[in-house]
Amino acid sequence: MASTAPFAKFEWMIAWRYIRAKRAEGGVSIMTWISLVGVTLAVFALIATLAVRSGFRAEFVDTILGSNAHVTVYQQTPIEGTTQTIRTISDYDALSEALGKVEGVTRAAPLVRGQVMANSQNRNAGIEVYGITLDNLMTIPRIARPDDSAGSINNFYNGIAIGSGVARELGVAVGDKIKVISPNGVRTAMGTSPRVNAYEVVYIFTAGRYDIDKTRVYMPLAEAQSFFNREGLVDEIEVMVADPDAVDSVTPELLSIAGQYSYIWTWRDSAGSFLRALTVEDNVMFVILSILVLIASMNIISGLIMLVKNKGRDIGILRTMGLTEGSILRIFFICGAGIGTIGTILGVILGCLFALYIDPIFSFVNYVSGGGVWDPSIRGIYQLPAELRLNDVLSSVALSLGLSWIVTIFPARRAARMNPVEALRYE
Repeated sequence: MASTAPFAKFEWMIAWRYIRAKRAEGGVSIMTWISLVGVTLAVFALIATLAVRSGFRAEFVDTILGSNAHVTVYQQTPIEGTTQTIRTISDYDALSEALGKVEGVTRAAPLVRGQVMANSQNRNAGIEVYGITLDNLMTIPRIARPDDSAGSINNFYNGIAIGSGVARELGVAVGDKIKVISPNGVRTAMGTSPRVNAYEVVYIFTAGRYDIDKTRVYMPLAEAQSFFNREGLVDEIEVMVADPDAVDSVTPELLSIAGQYSYIWTWRDSAGSFLRALTVEDNVMFVILSILVLIASMNIISGLIMLVKNKGRDIGILRTMGLTEGSILRIFFICGAGIGTIGTILGVILGCLFALYIDPIFSFVNYVSGGGVWDPSIRGIYQLPAELRLNDVLSSVALSLGLSWIVTIFPARRAARMNPVEALRYE
């Protein structure tokens, strides 16, 4: 007798009839729905978590690269005859020009930095001042082109640019003046007295990072040099590169050009520990959610075992009619794999919709809970991000289909090996 081709039309038909259990076999029907819902929710949770994970990492890295130097070059020159060092750069124009010519470097900007206090009326805030030229400031994406801003960055030389968190802390807006107070100010015969200068706020930016917006203030380079007693000097040179992920390939040449007593500090050095922690958390979350998918897939085994038990008489009849063990195995494999496949498709749809519409969903959750669900002072960013990536979706689909199809084989083999004589003995 000629054997039929695998997964013939009649095998799909019988499997579909078995999946649609009759009322008398309500237990099988319930287990089918439980398995379907379980796989759907597990895949949905996996895709949603991977999307949020990818979005959080992308947003965190983007705010780092969009608001900070990719590489910081500074010097610590020892003072002859003492153990002290000078951490300033005198020939910063020539050094910046030389660093800017390195292949892969987009710009090198001299910078003056200092931590001081800002005051407006009765409000005080600790701030970090960055002295920089307007041309170089315009090359910082998250400052020159932020998500939200007030005032005009083109008026930079007429005042200072402050983060939205600083403005909120001091209660100021564009056009207001704030006092900047430095404890290391004017040098007199009696010692050093605090320096207090008033500056007009000409630009307010929201970089997207809570810690940056709450502390950062940009001041014209010449004014910063005067304010911090750095006439003719800068504290460091910040370097931007074309490919931040390949920053390690550029640093040896930068260090060679910077010369003796020079040091390099990259964005990976400042945020590397956090990124490594994110990587560990990502791996752990993927393993945990993979276990959830496995548990959901195990429900398919329970449903199939019940189905095989209830369909023992049918299996015996089909075998006596000439169906091979392979056909029986494929029929019950289609039953289990069909549940897993449909659940996976529904889970992918729900997960993708969640990632695409996360903002209104999160706004609704925040509204229902009364607000305060997301604290930017703890998370660092202002909202829950999600980035849907094809490889994350494909890995979720592969995991779900792989597990649901594999676990289906065992009860299907049990049905295929059932002895038709034993199945029909008591019928």
